[in-house]
Amino acid sequence: MVRRALILVEGHRGIGLLYVQAAQRLGLHPITLSADPARYAYLATEGIEAIRVDTDNFEALIRECSRLRATYDIAGITGFAGDHESVYATVGKLCQHFDLPGPNPKSIERCGDKFTQRQLLAQAGVPIPAYRLATNAAEVESSAAEIGLPVIVKPAAGSGSCGVRLCRKLDELAEHMTYLLGGKHIWRTTPRILVEEFAQGPFYSTNIMGNEVVGICTNDFGPLPHFVIRECTYPALLTDDEQKRLADVSLSCLRALGLGWGPTNIELRWTMRGPVVIEVNPRLGGMPDPQLVQLAYGLDLVIEHIKLVIGEEWNLRKRHSHTAAARFLLPDQDGILDWIGGDTQAAAIPGVAEVKLNVEPKTPIVRKGDFRDWIGHVIVTSPSLAETEGALQRAVDLIDWSITPFPAVGE
Repeated sequence: MVRRALILVEGHRGIGLLYVQAAQRLGLHPITLSADPARYAYLATEGIEAIRVDTDNFEALIRECSRLRATYDIAGITGFAGDHESVYATVGKLCQHFDLPGPNPKSIERCGDKFTQRQLLAQAGVPIPAYRLATNAAEVESSAAEIGLPVIVKPAAGSGSCGVRLCRKLDELAEHMTYLLGGKHIWRTTPRILVEEFAQGPFYSTNIMGNEVVGICTNDFGPLPHFVIRECTYPALLTDDEQKRLADVSLSCLRALGLGWGPTNIELRWTMRGPVVIEVNPRLGGMPDPQLVQLAYGLDLVIEHIKLVIGEEWNLRKRHSHTAAARFLLPDQDGILDWIGGDTQAAAIPGVAEVKLNVEPKTPIVRKGDFRDWIGHVIVTSPSLAETEGALQRAVDLIDWSITPFPAVGE
């Protein structure tokens, strides 16, 4: 009997392992196509079949999938956004080519270009921050003057908060332009920069499957001027009216952007004028969203997404209602990590579902102001918010580390 395979274009350090394990539970053989399979340690540790292929080359991907069809029954194709959304658009094109269920690649591409996304949302009357597009430092400065400081400055394409910064003064604006345009930020295309009004208020994230809102969480960030998620809690503490307003605005994004197939993650802030959309991600939210949804509701979004990918009927029924929260561990300085520990004691706290440290002693720590700054995380769940918050804090308090600062220049 021919084995049914699930093709995964690229991997994901946060949720990639969840996908290969879910595929195996569904009786599928996961195969990863990647430009550099060694980037994803779980492929080797779990013995997952991985094939090196240029995932920016659509014809090469077609050839590889066609070759695999001689050996396997390809049940479905999906993949992951990395530092940019283009991989997921490629997934949509592959699904169309092989007549398999998948996202609309044109919608994914429009959404991945944050300027185009902003234009489409604005045309549909979806509340968004004021914004301008710039291609050089002078245009960024004039855009900031039009909108009024402080402003958010970020690349028009990308993910994981890479290159995103709050600029409160002109010198901060100039400093960030030096970073973005001076060779430190990697651009896949000609630099295009979004300058946006700083929408202030509580931050929420909506996870949607198809046209159904699965859950809304609240996020907390590390210190400004960067936007590195520090804590995430499911479900957000909301009134029925607040929940409805966030859900309504989120669903209006799907209509504006031509989405509604599979998972979508939408980030919003509740400002003085109500919910304002910060960003629409046309895919499943990364780590820890799937884990927290499963702990909070007993609903495995990864399994249900794969069912959709392979043409099976999904089930979004929630099995219980708990509170689940994750805290990311963020270093407070650059330098060499001397030691890190306490994870074993933290994992023993009742309610702790996972403790993971991402770094080993003697690792150089260089903060980048995005998701790459996480040196570990703790995930906790319990029937109540108070119990979850208490257990999370007790667990985090048990984890400690020491960093020796880099020598000053000239020392």
